[in-house]
Amino acid sequence: MKALPATREAIARLIPHQGGMCLLDRVDSCDAEAIACAATSHRDAANPLRRDGMLPAVCGVEYALQAMALHGALTEGAPQGRGFVAALSGVEIAAARLDDVAGVLSVSATAMARESRGFIYRFAVEGEGRCLLSGRATVVLA
Repeated sequence: MKALPATREAIARLIPHQGGMCLLDRVDSCDAEAIACAATSHRDAANPLRRDGMLPAVCGVEYALQAMALHGALTEGAPQGRGFVAALSGVEIAAARLDDVAGVLSVSATAMARESRGFIYRFAVEGEGRCLLSGRATVVLA
């Protein structure tokens, strides 16, 4: 595995999400099974997921999906293609919004199953020392 991307620009070269929609800032760790990323875009007033002046906590799912795509790119050695969410399960949301979370969001994803046409990951988004959102996502690659 190559060096971990340490900037949003480096991450954007590996995932389909571009411009303001590239939400992750850096990769803190990555191995064959899991990835841990950091993000500060939840505090950005220009975050494209904001609605009515706030960033709802459910938007943490998109942060997790980007971590999953990035994990695929890093472990496969090539940019991740587009995918579509086929299912979310066991999602627990423990906060109303993300934009009022001070500091960095920690976004982690652990592969449960990976195949050529899709994958299933367990994910968590944490901030201020607590889990804000967690669950499982199934993604089908285009």
